[in-house]
Order: sequence, then C-alpha cells, then structure tokens
Amino acid sequence: MIRILANDGLEEGALFSLQEHGFDVIIEKVPQENLIDFINSSQVRGLLVRSATKVRKEIFDACPNLSFVGRGGVGMDNIDVAYGRSLGRTVTNTPASSTRSVAELVFAHLFSVARFLHHSNRVMPVEGQGKFEALKKSYAQAFELKGKTLGIIGFGRIGQEVAQMAMGLGMKVLPYDPWVKTAEIEVDFLQTGDTFTLEFETVSLDELLQASDAITLHVPMPANGNPLLSAAEFSHMKPGAILINTARGGIVNEKDLLVALDSGRLAFACLDVFENEPSPLPELLNHTKISVSPHVGGSTAEAQTRIGQELVDLVIDHFRA
Repeated sequence: MIRILANDGLEEGALFSLQEHGFDVIIEKVPQENLIDFINSSQVRGLLVRSATKVRKEIFDACPNLSFVGRGGVGMDNIDVAYGRSLGRTVTNTPASSTRSVAELVFAHLFSVARFLHHSNRVMPVEGQGKFEALKKSYAQAFELKGKTLGIIGFGRIGQEVAQMAMGLGMKVLPYDPWVKTAEIEVDFLQTGDTFTLEFETVSLDELLQASDAITLHVPMPANGNPLLSAAEFSHMKPGAILINTARGGIVNEKDLLVALDSGRLAFACLDVFENEPSPLPELLNHTKISVSPHVGGSTAEAQTRIGQELVDLVIDHFRA
C-alpha cells in the first residue's frame, strides 16, 4: 500500500477519497526537524503540504523513495521545486483552487479599512458603551471604493480574479506584471447569463505606484530574496494609499511599512502574510492602521474542497500512471 503523509492537514473528503483509492494516508503533524526520519522510517512515498512544512534540498537528498510532493495552494516558495524535479521527482501544486478565496479576502480587508471595521471591532467591546458617539464621529471619514483606482501587482489567476471583482465595484484597475503584457478577463453576469470580455494592458510599476489609491500584491517572493516594496517604493506611492498583501511574507519590508504608516504616507495596510510567521511583529498586530488576518487567504470551505480534490487527482495520476 502506498503511504502518503499529509503533513499540513487534508480536507476530509480528500482524505476519504485517497483511502478509497487504496492509499494509506497519515495526517499527523510531523515536526520539521523530524520529517526526514519519519518519511524514511514510515516508507512515505508521497508528501502533501500547505505553507507550514518546508521541503528543501536536504529532504529530497535524504529521502530517495519520496517520489511525489504536492503543495495545496498557489505558490511553492516553501519547496525547492527545481531541485526536486531535477532528481525526477514529481513536484506540483494546485494553483487555481484558492483563487476566488484569496481574491475575496482582498476585498474583505479593503472594506474593513474603508469603513474602519478593523478598528471598531477592537475598540467597541471596550469603549462602545461610554464613547459611542465619539467613536461614531471618529469613523465619519470612511470612504467608498467606487471610483477608486486599484493597482494589482501580479496579474496571473488571482490578480485577474481581483480585477474582475474590482470592476464590479466600479473601481478602475491598473495591473503590473513583468511577465504579462495583455490579458483578457471575462466578466459574467449571472442574473442575465451574459459574459463580457475586457482586454487589459499592464503598466509600469512606477505608474501603478503613483496612480493607485490601493495596491494589492499577488506575486511570489523575488528570486533575489529582497522585498519588492520598501521605503523607495512607498515614497512613490500616492499619499494616503492603502497596501494589501495576501501573497507572501517578505515581499514587503515590514519596518519600512511601519514608518510609512506612522508618517501618514500610507493610510492603511492589510496583511494576511508576514515575514516572521507564525510570530509576526507585535508592532504590526497592534497597529491601529493595519487590518490583520493569520494567513487565511485560501482557507475557505469551498477552497479546501477544491484543493483537496485536485491533490487527490494529482496523487492518483502520479502513482497510477
């Protein structure tokens, strides 16, 4: 029986499906430092991970029987993909499964700061009864998203899904992607059954920074390991802009971000990912201008079902080929 380790968990339906197809699936969490010994001693041939587990060169080298590594989600920054593939191992992911969930989280955060919900949900349980009118007055500078310009850095699947939603809200979209020059996006109107196709041309990063009221990131970690946005980029951004990062911790220089927020250069930041996960900087978590969530971009019931089923199909295709 082929043994699969789902080290970061697996959706229940996917677990049952793999078991029904004759796989022995282990769902206990193995600490990173014990992973090599566990894979070898338990004769694990397939490893399924999300973001937490790292699959680096040493694991591929030390585990010759590990022929399949599957990442449930979009990016594979936590896996040495090229090296694993160079050894003939199958290394793959589920890039489309969480697209909608991540895109919706962008707007959950954006609406949150636009209406000060990120702040009021913290303050009202403590001060709501004694300072209700004062809080009401302090939130009177809320704003609507319609008519605002949304800059999208990274115009792949998620970036294009974000663009579709933004257009539905009446926002202008400015996309930047060094690998994409033009893209066609279909907008579906479920009420009428009509579909419209719009073509977008990407702009330069500097044009996006200067013209956007809000900027959302949908890119992997740069190959050089340096943040994509730091003090220099913040200085080019529109005063009072909003930054949303649901992509990768580390692509934003967090210390420079704090300076930009404290100086008023940026109005708000919305962060789902952090450099130091699972222990983000307290200054980020407690900042009154930051809306935070614990890396939950793809964590919806629908996304987990899609991710699980896609992983099942990938595992079966690999081991039954």
